[in-house]
Amino acid sequence: MSDSGSEHKDYREGDDMGGGAGDFDSGQPNNQTEQELASKCLQIQSKRFYLDVKQNRRGRFIKVAEIGADGRRSQIFLALSTASDFRGHLSTFSDFYSSLGPPNPENVPEDGKLKSECIVKENRRYYLDLKENARGRFLRVSQTITRGGPRSQIAIPAQGLVEFRDALTDLLDEFGDSDGGFKGELPEGRHLRVDNKNFYFDIGQNNRGIYMRMSEVKSNFRTAITVPEKCWSRFRDILNDYCEKMSQTATTTADNNTQQAQSSQSGGSQK
Repeated sequence: MSDSGSEHKDYREGDDMGGGAGDFDSGQPNNQTEQELASKCLQIQSKRFYLDVKQNRRGRFIKVAEIGADGRRSQIFLALSTASDFRGHLSTFSDFYSSLGPPNPENVPEDGKLKSECIVKENRRYYLDLKENARGRFLRVSQTITRGGPRSQIAIPAQGLVEFRDALTDLLDEFGDSDGGFKGELPEGRHLRVDNKNFYFDIGQNNRGIYMRMSEVKSNFRTAITVPEKCWSRFRDILNDYCEKMSQTATTTADNNTQQAQSSQSGGSQK
């Protein structure tokens, strides 16, 4: 189960690494119209990777953030359709990596590249390079924007390619590979705190329609359910029914207690 986007992650503080955080098309941040739908965290060797499914008026995309052992951050952005292509390349690179023998410092290309591919998505290009250096083998993924803008990149240790691909597959299975887009404004998320628990209500949209994700967060524990919009009214009716029954039960209990108290008082007076 993927984590809901309501939970804050430490890499978000000051993580403007160049492009696309809030408006995937223009590369200009605009957090007011951005909504996080789900998130996954991977620990691969000394690095952590966060895969966040986000949504704004232009559609859905995945932000991939890498945090090194020294705390250095880098990130790239993938439209869901691009993420699907990227997943296919991850399988290819993983198979190629598995076919390689042990590293041989005397037989490494001058630029360190063992295999390269390129993904083109509208005004963006993604360069995938399986490389080798003194620290080992890794897949460098570089993102560029044709009309200008900073180049951003991440480096995935080769041993973690399969794990990374599987995490990406989980998100694509849940949200599809259609970039989609809002047909209108979705309601903002809501938050409810009860004792030491936090409940988050987030409205999202995928290729199967609109849904509500309800998350319960307590300390380091998180669980969530997803309710399709088509059954919201039925869901509401069931909750209302339970609320009415509990209210009636409370009223009946209070009446019975009152009657018992009155009977006790009456019996005492007769004595």
